[in-house]
Amino acid sequence: MRLLLIEDDRMIGATVHDLLKTDGYAVDWVRDGIAAEMALCNQEYDIVLLDLGLPRKDGLDVLRSLRARKLRTPVIIATARDAIAQRVAGLDAGADDYIVKPYDVDELLARIRALLRRSAGRAEPVYEYQNVSINPGTKEVLVDQHPVILSSREWAVLEPLLARPGMILSRAQLEEKLFSWNDEINSNAVEVYIHGLRKKLGANLIQNVRGMGYLVPKA
Repeated sequence: MRLLLIEDDRMIGATVHDLLKTDGYAVDWVRDGIAAEMALCNQEYDIVLLDLGLPRKDGLDVLRSLRARKLRTPVIIATARDAIAQRVAGLDAGADDYIVKPYDVDELLARIRALLRRSAGRAEPVYEYQNVSINPGTKEVLVDQHPVILSSREWAVLEPLLARPGMILSRAQLEEKLFSWNDEINSNAVEVYIHGLRKKLGANLIQNVRGMGYLVPKA
């Protein structure tokens, strides 16, 4: 999953960026409101983590611009502005969730997972398909109730496919889930990870749609 981190504090931003990367997210990080708007105009994100007190353009204005363009990208406001009126203003401007600094990282990750589930139209925390189940919270994968170890990149390919069975994702779309701006992209990376997943989870779980991409069939 690809996430846009909008945070002007370099220490906080670097810490959160590294933690999110470690948890398997592809993360792009910008430090002001204008850069945030440019990123949102040029890239599709699964979720946005938005600070409000930004240079050049306030975070609320960035959020209002995003919603004015009818984009439904899930947004979590993460800010030190903790007054009730400010929380209400953020939610009324189109935010999906609100967390106040300093926040617990485990809580932030849980809120991200919950929002991603809702945006995919799911409520259950564990994804199940035939004999395969995956738990995004624990990164546990079971095949016939037996644990299977996936690499972080294999996980990043599998989760969006299993979250929306029947939806075709192209190689380019999967690359966007895998790689952030500074990552080096190998031309056959997606194919390599798909091959690894088929070996570990079964040859029929992920199907190739010629000329279009990959999908997990609907049950």
